[in-house]
Amino acid sequence: MQYPVSGGRGGRLSASSGATATAVVQLSMVGVRHRGSAASGLGVTVILLIGACAGPPAPDQRAFEEQPAAGIAFTASGDIGSTPEAGATLAQVPVLGAEFHIALGDLSYGDPGEEPAWCEFVTGQVGAGFPFQLIAGNHESDGLDGHIDTFAECLPERLPGMVGEYARQYYVDVPADAPLARLVMISPGITFDDGPWSYADGSERSAWTRRAIEGARTSGIPWVIVGMHKPCLSVGNYECDPGPEIADLLVAAGADLVISGHEHLYQRTAQLGHGPRCESIAPDEITVDCIVDDGDRLEQGAGTVFATVGTGGTALRDVHFDDREAGYFVAWSGANAEPSWGNLRVGLSRSSLDVDFVPAVGAFTDEFGIAAVDTSSEPVDR
Repeated sequence: MQYPVSGGRGGRLSASSGATATAVVQLSMVGVRHRGSAASGLGVTVILLIGACAGPPAPDQRAFEEQPAAGIAFTASGDIGSTPEAGATLAQVPVLGAEFHIALGDLSYGDPGEEPAWCEFVTGQVGAGFPFQLIAGNHESDGLDGHIDTFAECLPERLPGMVGEYARQYYVDVPADAPLARLVMISPGITFDDGPWSYADGSERSAWTRRAIEGARTSGIPWVIVGMHKPCLSVGNYECDPGPEIADLLVAAGADLVISGHEHLYQRTAQLGHGPRCESIAPDEITVDCIVDDGDRLEQGAGTVFATVGTGGTALRDVHFDDREAGYFVAWSGANAEPSWGNLRVGLSRSSLDVDFVPAVGAFTDEFGIAAVDTSSEPVDR
Protein backbone atom coordinates (compact mmCIF):
# COMPACT_ATOMS: atom_id res chain seq x y z
CA MET A 1 0.00 0.00 0.00
CA GLN A 2 1.37 3.41 -0.95
CA TYR A 3 0.45 6.75 0.61
CA PRO A 4 1.77 10.26 0.01
CA VAL A 5 4.62 10.96 2.38
CA SER A 6 6.81 13.90 3.26
CA GLY A 7 10.53 13.54 2.86
CA GLY A 8 10.61 9.77 2.31
CA ARG A 9 10.35 7.16 -0.41
CA GLY A 10 8.62 3.82 -0.60
CA GLY A 11 10.53 0.60 -0.06
CA ARG A 12 10.88 -2.61 1.83
CA LEU A 13 13.15 -3.37 4.77
CA SER A 14 16.84 -3.20 3.99
CA ALA A 15 20.18 -2.78 5.70
CA SER A 16 21.19 0.61 7.06
CA SER A 17 21.26 3.52 4.64
CA GLY A 18 24.56 3.96 2.84
CA ALA A 19 25.66 0.36 3.38
CA THR A 20 28.03 -1.03 0.75
CA ALA A 21 27.80 -4.78 1.19
CA THR A 22 30.24 -6.87 -0.80
CA ALA A 23 29.10 -10.33 0.25
CA VAL A 24 25.99 -11.97 1.65
CA VAL A 25 26.06 -15.31 3.41
CA GLN A 26 22.78 -16.86 4.60
CA LEU A 27 22.29 -19.92 6.75
CA SER A 28 18.72 -21.06 7.47
CA MET A 29 17.52 -23.45 10.15
CA VAL A 30 13.89 -24.36 10.94
CA GLY A 31 12.55 -21.33 9.12
CA VAL A 32 12.69 -18.69 11.89
CA ARG A 33 14.38 -15.42 10.99
CA HIS A 34 16.76 -13.88 13.52
CA ARG A 35 18.91 -10.79 13.07
CA GLY A 36 22.12 -10.07 14.95
CA SER A 37 23.86 -12.79 16.90
CA ALA A 38 22.39 -16.21 17.45
CA ALA A 39 20.23 -16.83 20.50
CA SER A 40 20.42 -20.12 22.31
CA GLY A 41 17.67 -22.51 21.36
CA LEU A 42 16.30 -20.47 18.50
CA GLY A 43 16.22 -21.28 14.84
CA VAL A 44 18.49 -18.79 13.16
CA THR A 45 19.01 -16.99 9.88
CA VAL A 46 22.38 -15.24 9.88
CA ILE A 47 23.06 -12.54 7.29
CA LEU A 48 26.57 -11.10 7.12
CA LEU A 49 26.98 -7.79 5.33
CA ILE A 50 30.64 -7.05 4.84
CA GLY A 51 31.48 -3.39 5.46
CA ALA A 52 28.13 -2.56 7.07
CA CYS A 53 26.14 -3.25 10.20
CA ALA A 54 23.31 -5.46 9.03
CA GLY A 55 19.69 -4.52 9.53
CA PRO A 56 16.86 -7.07 9.46
CA PRO A 57 16.44 -9.21 6.36
CA ALA A 58 13.64 -8.43 3.96
CA PRO A 59 10.33 -9.64 5.38
CA ASP A 60 8.21 -12.40 3.93
CA GLN A 61 7.83 -11.83 0.19
CA ARG A 62 4.43 -13.46 -0.18
CA ALA A 63 2.14 -11.38 -2.36
CA PHE A 64 0.52 -8.50 -0.50
CA GLU A 65 -2.99 -8.92 -1.89
CA GLU A 66 -5.19 -5.89 -2.37
CA GLN A 67 -7.62 -5.56 0.52
CA PRO A 68 -11.08 -3.98 0.51
CA ALA A 69 -11.13 -0.30 1.29
CA ALA A 70 -10.89 0.28 5.05
CA GLY A 71 -13.97 1.60 6.79
CA ILE A 72 -11.83 3.79 9.02
CA ALA A 73 -8.15 4.67 9.34
CA PHE A 74 -6.08 6.19 12.12
CA THR A 75 -2.43 6.94 12.81
CA ALA A 76 -0.24 6.45 15.86
CA SER A 77 3.21 7.47 17.09
CA GLY A 78 4.88 8.47 20.32
CA ASP A 79 7.94 10.27 21.68
CA ILE A 80 7.26 13.46 19.78
CA GLY A 81 8.83 16.70 21.01
CA SER A 82 8.93 19.86 18.89
CA THR A 83 11.76 19.09 16.46
CA PRO A 84 11.54 19.54 12.68
CA GLU A 85 11.03 15.77 12.49
CA ALA A 86 8.11 16.10 14.91
CA GLY A 87 6.56 18.79 12.70
CA ALA A 88 6.93 16.59 9.62
CA THR A 89 5.45 13.55 11.39
CA LEU A 90 2.47 15.54 12.68
CA ALA A 91 1.89 17.17 9.29
CA GLN A 92 1.78 13.70 7.76
CA VAL A 93 -1.27 12.67 9.81
CA PRO A 94 -3.96 14.40 7.68
CA VAL A 95 -2.11 13.43 4.50
CA LEU A 96 -2.57 9.77 5.44
CA GLY A 97 -6.33 10.19 5.69
CA ALA A 98 -6.44 9.54 9.43
CA GLU A 99 -9.74 10.12 11.19
CA PHE A 100 -7.92 10.36 14.52
CA HIS A 101 -4.41 9.98 15.92
CA ILE A 102 -3.14 8.14 19.01
CA ALA A 103 -0.19 9.87 20.69
CA LEU A 104 1.60 7.07 22.53
CA GLY A 105 3.11 9.15 25.32
CA ASP A 106 6.23 11.26 25.91
CA LEU A 107 4.66 14.28 24.30
CA SER A 108 6.51 17.61 24.44
CA TYR A 109 9.76 16.99 26.36
CA GLY A 110 9.22 20.61 27.45
CA ASP A 111 9.08 22.41 30.75
CA PRO A 112 6.02 22.54 33.02
CA GLY A 113 3.84 25.44 31.94
CA GLU A 114 4.66 24.99 28.25
CA GLU A 115 1.87 22.48 27.62
CA PRO A 116 -0.52 24.95 25.88
CA ALA A 117 2.22 26.07 23.49
CA TRP A 118 2.92 22.47 22.53
CA CYS A 119 -0.77 21.79 22.02
CA GLU A 120 -0.84 24.74 19.60
CA PHE A 121 2.17 23.23 17.82
CA VAL A 122 0.19 20.02 17.37
CA THR A 123 -3.06 21.61 16.22
CA GLY A 124 -1.13 23.81 13.82
CA GLN A 125 -0.14 20.62 12.00
CA VAL A 126 -3.19 18.35 12.35
CA GLY A 127 -5.91 21.00 12.56
CA ALA A 128 -7.95 22.49 15.39
CA GLY A 129 -10.60 20.09 16.61
CA PHE A 130 -8.90 17.02 15.15
CA PRO A 131 -9.15 14.01 17.53
CA PHE A 132 -5.59 13.79 18.85
CA GLN A 133 -5.98 11.09 21.50
CA LEU A 134 -3.52 10.88 24.39
CA ILE A 135 -2.07 8.18 26.59
CA ALA A 136 0.46 9.28 29.18
CA GLY A 137 4.18 8.59 28.93
CA ASN A 138 6.67 8.64 31.77
CA HIS A 139 7.83 12.16 30.82
CA GLU A 140 4.49 13.79 31.65
CA SER A 141 2.69 11.29 33.90
CA ASP A 142 3.86 13.00 37.10
CA GLY A 143 4.77 16.45 35.79
CA LEU A 144 8.43 16.01 34.85
CA ASP A 145 8.11 17.53 31.36
CA GLY A 146 4.68 19.08 31.73
CA HIS A 147 1.69 17.31 33.25
CA ILE A 148 -0.63 14.88 31.53
CA ASP A 149 -3.71 16.56 33.04
CA THR A 150 -2.75 19.87 31.42
CA PHE A 151 -2.07 18.22 28.07
CA ALA A 152 -5.48 16.54 28.35
CA GLU A 153 -7.11 19.94 28.84
CA CYS A 154 -5.76 21.37 25.59
CA LEU A 155 -5.93 18.11 23.60
CA PRO A 156 -9.14 16.67 25.05
CA GLU A 157 -11.00 13.46 24.32
CA ARG A 158 -12.90 13.96 21.04
CA LEU A 159 -14.06 10.43 20.24
CA PRO A 160 -17.61 9.80 21.54
CA GLY A 161 -18.40 7.01 23.97
CA MET A 162 -15.16 6.88 25.96
CA VAL A 163 -15.21 4.70 29.09
CA GLY A 164 -12.61 5.26 31.80
CA GLU A 165 -10.10 8.00 32.61
CA TYR A 166 -8.85 9.82 29.53
CA ALA A 167 -5.09 9.82 28.92
CA ARG A 168 -4.53 7.24 31.69
CA GLN A 169 -6.80 4.20 31.29
CA TYR A 170 -9.78 4.12 28.97
CA TYR A 171 -11.39 2.47 26.00
CA VAL A 172 -13.42 3.73 23.09
CA ASP A 173 -15.16 1.99 20.20
CA VAL A 174 -14.65 3.36 16.69
CA PRO A 175 -16.66 4.39 14.83
CA ALA A 176 -19.18 4.88 17.63
CA ASP A 177 -22.31 4.04 15.61
CA ALA A 178 -21.04 0.76 14.09
CA PRO A 179 -17.72 -0.15 15.75
CA LEU A 180 -14.97 -1.82 13.79
CA ALA A 181 -12.49 -1.73 16.68
CA ARG A 182 -12.19 -1.18 20.39
CA LEU A 183 -9.15 0.88 21.37
CA VAL A 184 -8.00 -0.01 24.88
CA MET A 185 -5.49 2.46 26.37
CA ILE A 186 -3.61 1.39 29.51
CA SER A 187 -0.62 2.59 31.57
CA PRO A 188 1.41 -0.31 32.94
CA GLY A 189 4.79 0.70 34.34
CA ILE A 190 3.80 4.40 34.48
CA THR A 191 4.08 6.48 37.66
CA PHE A 192 1.37 9.07 38.20
CA ASP A 193 0.91 11.50 41.09
CA ASP A 194 -0.62 8.67 43.13
CA GLY A 195 2.32 6.33 42.51
CA PRO A 196 3.18 3.57 40.02
CA TRP A 197 0.33 1.76 38.28
CA SER A 198 0.50 -2.01 38.48
CA TYR A 199 -1.20 -4.41 36.07
CA ALA A 200 0.03 -7.55 37.82
CA ASP A 201 -2.19 -10.61 37.90
CA GLY A 202 -4.97 -10.14 40.44
CA SER A 203 -4.87 -6.33 40.31
CA GLU A 204 -7.97 -4.32 39.49
CA ARG A 205 -6.23 -2.71 36.51
CA SER A 206 -5.43 -6.13 35.09
CA ALA A 207 -9.05 -7.21 35.55
CA TRP A 208 -10.29 -3.97 33.94
CA THR A 209 -8.09 -4.60 30.91
CA ARG A 210 -9.33 -8.17 30.47
CA ARG A 211 -12.96 -7.03 30.77
CA ALA A 212 -12.42 -4.31 28.18
CA ILE A 213 -10.94 -6.76 25.66
CA GLU A 214 -13.36 -9.60 26.27
CA GLY A 215 -16.28 -7.18 26.30
CA ALA A 216 -15.41 -6.15 22.76
CA ARG A 217 -15.52 -9.79 21.65
CA THR A 218 -18.84 -10.36 23.41
CA SER A 219 -20.25 -7.29 21.65
CA GLY A 220 -19.15 -8.55 18.23
CA ILE A 221 -16.60 -5.80 17.63
CA PRO A 222 -14.19 -7.19 15.01
CA TRP A 223 -10.83 -5.82 16.22
CA VAL A 224 -9.14 -5.03 19.54
CA ILE A 225 -6.11 -2.71 19.56
CA VAL A 226 -4.31 -1.95 22.81
CA GLY A 227 -2.14 1.12 23.32
CA MET A 228 0.35 1.65 26.14
CA HIS A 229 3.41 3.84 26.38
CA LYS A 230 6.01 1.27 27.46
CA PRO A 231 6.55 -1.97 25.56
CA CYS A 232 7.49 -5.23 27.22
CA LEU A 233 9.35 -6.79 24.30
CA SER A 234 12.08 -4.68 22.69
CA VAL A 235 15.41 -4.58 20.88
CA GLY A 236 15.99 -1.09 22.30
CA ASN A 237 17.35 0.14 25.63
CA TYR A 238 14.69 -0.90 28.12
CA GLU A 239 13.57 -4.00 29.96
CA CYS A 240 9.94 -5.06 30.44
CA ASP A 241 8.84 -2.16 32.67
CA PRO A 242 5.10 -2.97 32.26
CA GLY A 243 5.70 -6.47 33.65
CA PRO A 244 5.43 -9.76 31.79
CA GLU A 245 2.03 -10.53 33.28
CA ILE A 246 0.24 -7.77 31.36
CA ALA A 247 1.94 -8.81 28.11
CA ASP A 248 0.73 -12.36 28.60
CA LEU A 249 -2.75 -11.14 29.50
CA LEU A 250 -2.99 -9.21 26.22
CA VAL A 251 -2.09 -12.36 24.29
CA ALA A 252 -4.39 -14.60 26.31
CA ALA A 253 -7.35 -12.21 26.07
CA GLY A 254 -6.97 -12.01 22.29
CA ALA A 255 -5.75 -8.49 21.50
CA ASP A 256 -5.01 -8.31 17.77
CA LEU A 257 -2.45 -5.51 17.90
CA VAL A 258 -0.56 -3.78 20.71
CA ILE A 259 1.09 -0.41 19.99
CA SER A 260 3.63 1.41 22.17
CA GLY A 261 6.21 4.18 22.24
CA HIS A 262 8.99 4.80 24.80
CA GLU A 263 11.77 3.18 22.75
CA HIS A 264 12.97 5.77 20.21
CA LEU A 265 12.76 3.43 17.23
CA TYR A 266 10.34 1.29 15.24
CA GLN A 267 10.03 -2.42 15.87
CA ARG A 268 7.44 -5.11 15.12
CA THR A 269 7.22 -8.64 16.46
CA ALA A 270 5.99 -11.72 14.71
CA GLN A 271 2.47 -12.80 15.63
CA LEU A 272 2.95 -14.31 19.10
CA GLY A 273 0.66 -16.77 20.83
CA HIS A 274 0.45 -19.16 23.75
CA GLY A 275 0.40 -22.92 23.24
CA PRO A 276 1.39 -26.23 24.79
CA ARG A 277 5.07 -25.25 24.62
CA CYS A 278 4.62 -21.51 25.14
CA GLU A 279 3.11 -20.59 28.46
CA SER A 280 4.56 -17.06 28.46
CA ILE A 281 6.05 -14.59 25.99
CA ALA A 282 7.95 -12.87 28.82
CA PRO A 283 11.49 -11.74 27.92
CA ASP A 284 13.18 -14.36 30.13
CA GLU A 285 11.07 -17.09 28.56
CA ILE A 286 11.95 -16.56 24.89
CA THR A 287 11.00 -19.63 22.88
CA VAL A 288 10.47 -20.31 19.20
CA ASP A 289 7.19 -22.04 20.05
CA CYS A 290 5.65 -18.64 20.92
CA ILE A 291 6.08 -17.51 17.30
CA VAL A 292 2.84 -18.31 15.48
CA ASP A 293 3.59 -16.55 12.18
CA ASP A 294 6.56 -14.38 11.20
CA GLY A 295 5.12 -13.33 7.85
CA ASP A 296 3.30 -10.21 6.73
CA ARG A 297 -0.13 -11.74 5.95
CA LEU A 298 -1.56 -13.00 9.21
CA GLU A 299 -4.80 -14.59 10.38
CA GLN A 300 -6.90 -13.24 13.21
CA GLY A 301 -7.17 -15.29 16.36
CA ALA A 302 -3.78 -16.97 16.04
CA GLY A 303 -1.92 -14.47 18.23
CA THR A 304 -0.93 -10.87 18.91
CA VAL A 305 1.44 -8.48 17.10
CA PHE A 306 3.40 -5.95 19.20
CA ALA A 307 4.60 -2.77 17.43
CA THR A 308 6.62 0.08 18.92
CA VAL A 309 6.34 3.45 17.16
CA GLY A 310 8.61 5.78 19.15
CA THR A 311 9.29 7.68 15.94
CA GLY A 312 7.20 10.80 16.50
CA GLY A 313 10.08 13.28 16.34
CA THR A 314 12.57 12.98 19.18
CA ALA A 315 16.11 11.74 18.53
CA LEU A 316 16.26 8.09 17.50
CA ARG A 317 18.27 5.43 19.31
CA ASP A 318 20.10 2.33 18.15
CA VAL A 319 18.62 -1.08 17.52
CA HIS A 320 20.49 -3.75 19.50
CA PHE A 321 20.79 -6.52 16.95
CA ASP A 322 22.10 -9.02 19.50
CA ASP A 323 19.34 -8.39 22.05
CA ARG A 324 18.05 -11.61 23.58
CA GLU A 325 14.52 -10.71 22.43
CA ALA A 326 15.52 -10.13 18.80
CA GLY A 327 14.23 -13.56 17.82
CA TYR A 328 10.66 -12.33 18.28
CA PHE A 329 11.07 -9.42 15.83
CA VAL A 330 10.55 -9.33 12.07
CA ALA A 331 11.08 -5.62 11.36
CA TRP A 332 12.96 -2.72 12.90
CA SER A 333 14.42 0.72 12.24
CA GLY A 334 16.53 2.95 14.46
CA ALA A 335 19.45 5.35 14.53
CA ASN A 336 21.78 2.63 13.22
CA ALA A 337 19.28 0.86 10.92
CA GLU A 338 17.70 2.98 8.19
CA PRO A 339 16.70 5.79 10.60
CA SER A 340 13.22 7.14 9.93
CA TRP A 341 10.56 9.16 11.69
CA GLY A 342 6.92 8.68 10.85
CA ASN A 343 3.55 7.21 11.75
CA LEU A 344 1.88 3.86 11.90
CA ARG A 345 -1.24 3.93 9.72
CA VAL A 346 -3.93 1.41 10.66
CA GLY A 347 -6.78 0.71 8.25
CA LEU A 348 -9.81 -1.12 9.60
CA SER A 349 -12.59 -2.99 7.86
CA ARG A 350 -14.66 -5.97 8.92
CA SER A 351 -12.50 -8.23 6.77
CA SER A 352 -9.01 -6.99 7.57
CA LEU A 353 -6.69 -4.90 9.70
CA ASP A 354 -4.00 -3.38 7.44
CA VAL A 355 -0.99 -1.69 8.99
CA ASP A 356 1.80 0.40 7.44
CA PHE A 357 4.72 2.29 8.89
CA VAL A 358 4.94 5.35 6.64
CA PRO A 359 8.05 7.55 6.89
CA ALA A 360 7.74 11.30 7.15
CA VAL A 361 11.54 11.70 7.30
CA GLY A 362 13.66 8.81 6.08
CA ALA A 363 13.02 5.83 3.82
CA PHE A 364 12.17 2.83 6.01
CA THR A 365 8.77 1.20 5.49
CA ASP A 366 6.95 -1.77 6.95
CA GLU A 367 3.56 -3.27 6.16
CA PHE A 368 1.50 -6.19 7.35
CA GLY A 369 -2.11 -7.24 7.51
CA ILE A 370 -4.38 -9.47 9.57
CA ALA A 371 -7.31 -11.16 7.84
CA ALA A 372 -10.50 -11.65 9.82
CA VAL A 373 -11.42 -15.29 10.30
CA ASP A 374 -15.18 -14.73 10.18
CA THR A 375 -16.73 -11.67 8.54
CA SER A 376 -20.22 -13.11 8.18
CA SER A 377 -21.72 -11.55 11.32
CA GLU A 378 -23.63 -8.31 11.09
CA PRO A 379 -21.96 -5.04 12.17
CA VAL A 380 -22.58 -3.85 15.71
CA ASP A 381 -25.12 -1.01 15.71
CA ARG A 382 -25.23 1.58 18.47
